Amino acid sequence: MREDRHVVKASQTKIDTLGPCKIDNPALAMCGPDGAVCEFISDDQSILVEPYPELLKGKKNPPRFEMAGARSKIYFDPTKLKTAIVTCGGMCPGINSLTRAIVLQLYYIYGVRNIVGVRYGLEGFIPKYGHDLVELNPKTVQNIHGRGGSFLAMSRGGQSIDEIVDFIERQNIGILFMIGGDGTLHAGQAIHQEITQRKLKSAVVCIPKTIDNDICFVDRSFGFQTAVEAATHAILGAHNEALGIPRGVGLVKLMGRLSGFVAAQATLALTEVNFCLIPEVDFDLEGPHGLLAQLEQRLDDRGHAVILTAEGAGQKAFKDHKLGMDASGNPRLGDIGVLLKERINQHFAALDKPVNLKYIDPSYLIRSVPANAIDRVYTGFLGHHAVHAGMTGRSGMLVSLWNNHFVHVPIELSISHRRHVDPQGGLWRAVREATGQPSLINDAD
Repeated sequence: MREDRHVVKASQTKIDTLGPCKIDNPALAMCGPDGAVCEFISDDQSILVEPYPELLKGKKNPPRFEMAGARSKIYFDPTKLKTAIVTCGGMCPGINSLTRAIVLQLYYIYGVRNIVGVRYGLEGFIPKYGHDLVELNPKTVQNIHGRGGSFLAMSRGGQSIDEIVDFIERQNIGILFMIGGDGTLHAGQAIHQEITQRKLKSAVVCIPKTIDNDICFVDRSFGFQTAVEAATHAILGAHNEALGIPRGVGLVKLMGRLSGFVAAQATLALTEVNFCLIPEVDFDLEGPHGLLAQLEQRLDDRGHAVILTAEGAGQKAFKDHKLGMDASGNPRLGDIGVLLKERINQHFAALDKPVNLKYIDPSYLIRSVPANAIDRVYTGFLGHHAVHAGMTGRSGMLVSLWNNHFVHVPIELSISHRRHVDPQGGLWRAVREATGQPSLINDAD
């Protein structure tokens, strides 16, 4: 079964639109005399949300996601349309290639000439910050896909939804493309609701961005494969360090606040990891079955070890700390990497046993690298489908890859819960088999 399966009603998959589409898609001119070059999607094409037949028994109207893709008719007149792109939250591989894909699709396929970039995330909408808009065209984005980071720059933290929509109305923005994670999706939904309440003819189309891969109803977020690939370099370095010294331990901390997909996939990509720690699976440090005792046994038996931890793992160790909230409204995490480093050194010092620990935290390097070829292709598809959706007046939605199809998912449904690694699922079973790690809970059988 899917790791993030939830019950969905058919009514929850409906996509909002600004109105009927009456304008011929300019792409019709590219189809050739026999129409063989183009295939347009009809509005009634969809795929099942839940592909497992045994879960559909007795359901007369199973929920379906609307298929993404170009329609033969569009809502906006490209010659009169102004669009905006904003990137929010933290860095992620592929942001620039996605931005470029959106711009090129708007410019060359639909003939939109008025495209602007909003600088520094949601701050760019608010006059008091003084961030200027950036004109976007094929020339300004021609080389950005080979760079890491964000060409438009980013910021964290919420801003006034009223002021953001004031900006959209004042600037006459027809389509706002929002690239960001969970916080951005919540903001996108609030912006869409305020636009709807004001009866404005502006669309909000989101493209989910998260290295953690924890957005629901998204099989894979862009940048995830690049992040896993980059993480394997850090793991290999930790493994080489551990092998190169007596009783060596390589400790690597990766991204993953609430979901351990990066750590789990990186473990499987380079099976040099002996202990993989993720937020979804609890572990003890002390005690006969705890991590320290198991690490001690590993070093006695093999003379080296590699520990991989997601940043959100082991947070019960910080339950007595008052860490507060970050700028995005998320609980601040205790630094599990530093804690493990200190506790491992203390443990072996108390036993009067040697240990040589090397701690590696490559998080900021990983999230700012350029996207690899696979993610650049993927962001191209996401950008194209986001533009197709926006040009038809669809709003309050995100573009997703789901069950091997690109689909439209309402933002409201996607933010209803988070995606997690299932401790009883196939992914975690594969990790346990690859590492050979036992349960690290003292009261386990």
